[in-house]
Amino acid sequence: MALAPGETSETFIREVDENLRRDQAEAVFKRYGKLFIAAAVLLLLAVGGYLFWQNRQTEKAAANSETFSAILEDVGKRNTATAPQRLDALAADANGSMTGAARLTRAALALQNGDRQTAIAQYREIAANDDIPQTYRDSATIRLTQLEYDTLKPADVIARLQPLAVKDNAWFGTAGELTALAMIKSNRRQEAATLLTAIAGEKSVPETIRARAGELASGLSIPAAPAAR
Repeated sequence: MALAPGETSETFIREVDENLRRDQAEAVFKRYGKLFIAAAVLLLLAVGGYLFWQNRQTEKAAANSETFSAILEDVGKRNTATAPQRLDALAADANGSMTGAARLTRAALALQNGDRQTAIAQYREIAANDDIPQTYRDSATIRLTQLEYDTLKPADVIARLQPLAVKDNAWFGTAGELTALAMIKSNRRQEAATLLTAIAGEKSVPETIRARAGELASGLSIPAAPAAR
């Protein structure tokens, strides 16, 4: 093929290459064009669906928060007749922190009304629900153990509270105290005294618990660290 006047071989090669690429692209589009379009539509639908779901979740969370606030307001005014049913419905409809908060409140109301079994059932549900944040589950574990303490074997108390009865855990004081009492029942006095001494010297533990821990450790005839102030 002869070159046009002023046309170099480099220009000619580039034009041939561009034409070849365009022909190849057209061939690919003719063969796979419908698949590309379908994939693009599916992607748009997926993104749109996710954004819609996310918006609905945000709206639902806001509505649940308003419902919970209204229940707490009624409880504060001692209008508790329908509160248990409303809290049960909220706990079933919500998830995560809201479910935990609703069930903890439901348990507190049950205890206020002398219904220990309902409170125990609520705490058990919270502690066993992996979708609820750990802070709520730990709180439920402590409350559940306190309610069941007299019916549990000391070894069961110690095993249940083992993850919480450690320094730097928010529940170290309460969990450690319950664990130490169970150790005393099991005639593990030395271990109990060591744990109580650690509690008495831990600044992050409430002062009343530190003071009790120090007294208990002293009662075991083993020196306890002075309560930190």
